[in-house]
Amino acid sequence: MNGNPFDLNDNDAYRRWRDAKLKDYPASLEELVVEVKDPRALTASERQALAERIAKTNMAIYAGATGEEPDKEIVRRLGQKFGLVRLDRNMCADDDAITSLETADTEPRTGYIPYTNRPIAWHTDGYYNELHRQIHGLILHCVRPAAEGGGNRLLDHEIAYLLLRDENPDYIRAFQHPEAMSIPPNVVNGEELRGWATGPVFMSAPDGSLHMRYTHRKRNIRWRDDETTREAVAFLGSVMTPENPYCFEGTLEAGQGLICNNVLHTRSGFEKNSRRLLYRGRYFDRIRLHA
Repeated sequence: MNGNPFDLNDNDAYRRWRDAKLKDYPASLEELVVEVKDPRALTASERQALAERIAKTNMAIYAGATGEEPDKEIVRRLGQKFGLVRLDRNMCADDDAITSLETADTEPRTGYIPYTNRPIAWHTDGYYNELHRQIHGLILHCVRPAAEGGGNRLLDHEIAYLLLRDENPDYIRAFQHPEAMSIPPNVVNGEELRGWATGPVFMSAPDGSLHMRYTHRKRNIRWRDDETTREAVAFLGSVMTPENPYCFEGTLEAGQGLICNNVLHTRSGFEKNSRRLLYRGRYFDRIRLHA
């Protein structure tokens, strides 16, 4: 494709990309699901089927036959098949850099929502990371779902960009500003573990792909004090709803997982004392579509 569709001065390239993006776009989460025998050892056809869905929507759901088998090699080997190898060793990750997402009762995890049964608002992973350590690839593998709740909503960040640009290109300009969104320092027991994280919402990766860093949380976030930025934030919030046909909703069952280019996602709350367990791999790499 000639030109750069994410350049606001290249409307021809954008229109071509937009038409191709929306043509035959999936209408339901079920269209993203690929049945696989063992995600640790994908066949060529299974990998191709996943890659086709990722190429279209930046995400795919695999449905494996591993059930409740607690094997982190599922995440590691699946990631390697798609060029995901550089794991983010974030503060709450396990020693092997793959995180066990479950209800925690010890610090430091007890202080962070992913390790509780509380709902999580729309976000992309690692939005508080430094700009040179952005999360581009993400795998979530379900070992045990919650008995009730714990579902996800998903929205392709390229679709979010498209809807914003169609509404008002100035919203994209506002979200590309280097001071668009700031996350305050992470301070625990008086110790600063991370300083201010400031940067754009939308940015271009070195390969020309679109990357997004975003959180819909209301507290502990500072948006640039600009009317267009405020309007852009409000409009984006208005499209992240179940009424948006591009928002997918579902709950991962045992043996199923999400592999994506860090799309926008949420998590609903679930019952107390849940045995829910998911493995999460966060990667500095973007998914490699070709084997």
